[in-house]
Amino acid sequence: MRKLLIVLLLAPLCGWAAEAGYRLDSSPHDPHDLISLQAGARTFVNYCLGCHGLEYMRYGDLTDLGLTEAQIRNYLMFTADKISEPIRTVMPRREAKSWFGVTPPDLSLAARARSADWLYTYLRAFYRDPKTVTGWNNALFENVAMPHALWTLQGERAYDRESRKWTEIAKGMQSPAEYDATVRDLVNFLVYVGEPAATTRKVIGIVALYALAIFFVFTYLLKKEYWKDVK
Repeated sequence: MRKLLIVLLLAPLCGWAAEAGYRLDSSPHDPHDLISLQAGARTFVNYCLGCHGLEYMRYGDLTDLGLTEAQIRNYLMFTADKISEPIRTVMPRREAKSWFGVTPPDLSLAARARSADWLYTYLRAFYRDPKTVTGWNNALFENVAMPHALWTLQGERAYDRESRKWTEIAKGMQSPAEYDATVRDLVNFLVYVGEPAATTRKVIGIVALYALAIFFVFTYLLKKEYWKDVK
C-alpha cells in the first residue's frame, strides 16, 4: 500500500520529466520588480494576446502594476472598449482549432499549472522543424502545436535531439541576453496574473506568524501566573 501511494504521488512528476527529457532552467523572475512586470505585460499584449487571453484578469487590474488608466488604454488595451473588461483574445476558437489542431488555452493560470521554470525554459526552447505544420517545434514540449510567437526577437535556431545541440540559423532583433530578459519579464507577468495577491498574502502571513509568536509569549507568562501556586 505504501509503495502504491508513493507511485501515485510521483506519477505527475514523472509525466512532466518524461514530457521531453529536457532540463528546466531556473526562472529569474521577481514579483517585486514593477518595471519587469510592466515590460512583461507589454510583451504579452503585443506577442501573445493574438492567440491567448487572460480572462481572469481585467485591464483595470493592471493599475496595480503602477500603470495609469490612460497608459493602459493607449498602450495595452487592444481587445476591449472598457477598462473594466477581461483581457480576452480576439481569435475565434473554431478557426484557431482548425489552424493549430487545438484551441490556444487561456493563460491566466499557466504559471500555476506549469511553474515559472517550465514557462521560462519553454519560451527559450523553440527551434525550426520543417516536419511540423507550423514549421516550429520545441525541445521541452515535443510536437507542440504552438508556433514561436517571439521568433523575430530571438531569431531562428536548429536543435538536434540526439546530441542536444543548438545551432543558430538566423539572428533576431535581440541578443541572447536581451531575449532571456524579455522572457523573464513575460514569465514574471504570467506568474503575477496567476495570483496577483501572492506578494501581499506572503507579507500578511509573515506578520501573522510574528503576531502569533508574541501572543504565545504572553499566553505562556499568563499560564505560569495562574498556575504558580498549584503543586
